[in-house]
Amino acid sequence: MLKFRSIALMAGVALLGTACGGPEASETQAPALSWEEFRANSFQDEEGKYIIDGDMAFDSEEQLKEFFDENVAKDTGSSAGGLAVYYSGGRDIKWTATQARNLTYCVSSSSFGSRYSTTVSAMNSATAAWEGTANVNFVHSTSYDSNCTASQAGVLFDVRMTTTTSYVARAFFPNSARSGRNILISTSAYSGGGAWTLTGVLRHELGHVLGLRHEHTRSTASGCYEDANWRALTAYDRASVMHYPQCNGTQTGDLVLTSLDRTGARALYP
Repeated sequence: MLKFRSIALMAGVALLGTACGGPEASETQAPALSWEEFRANSFQDEEGKYIIDGDMAFDSEEQLKEFFDENVAKDTGSSAGGLAVYYSGGRDIKWTATQARNLTYCVSSSSFGSRYSTTVSAMNSATAAWEGTANVNFVHSTSYDSNCTASQAGVLFDVRMTTTTSYVARAFFPNSARSGRNILISTSAYSGGGAWTLTGVLRHELGHVLGLRHEHTRSTASGCYEDANWRALTAYDRASVMHYPQCNGTQTGDLVLTSLDRTGARALYP
């Protein structure tokens, strides 16, 4: 069965060194999952989005079913390993070269309130990490911050606060509709007390925004297998910013880009 791991779990005991799974790689596919089981393992957040794999959102049950049919039921990916891009319908799910250089976003000043400046600073640092290694450019369109909603057409995506306790943050893939192109950050992300910083959490979420899958999904032995709809970009990296530490990962500090993360990002956006 698929193991869904919320990013919220990783902010707690997982950072103390616990990990699930055995050897770091396996050629064995996870047991087949029915649609009913897959649906039962998802949950709806306060905005009505269906959440899977801890931090990935879908606008409707129809979209969730489409994802299941294309990514889980077929399960045709390779287990060769590596930083992985979302791969569906015979193509990488990524931004065009032109769009990748103009990834505009707003940060909701009303939802973050006193945490607005902290969030803007964390986004600046997190986007800089990806910009420093791949041919991408994130643009904070501050003029839309006072009206930063899921329907704001002036930007590619919005960054807002949520009060959910189901995850610390969640993001989207490049093929999401505008209403689903959000990075939602829980109030729990500001509580501190763990190895992760808000910037580290956002580095991970921005990896999804660029089209990257969770690193641990290529190993059924990680205990956190999701599906096989991905294409390897590098060798398998248990310390990757996209790898959940409790899934037999080795990253015990903040979530940072490794050398393999940088190599994979450059390959995807040269």
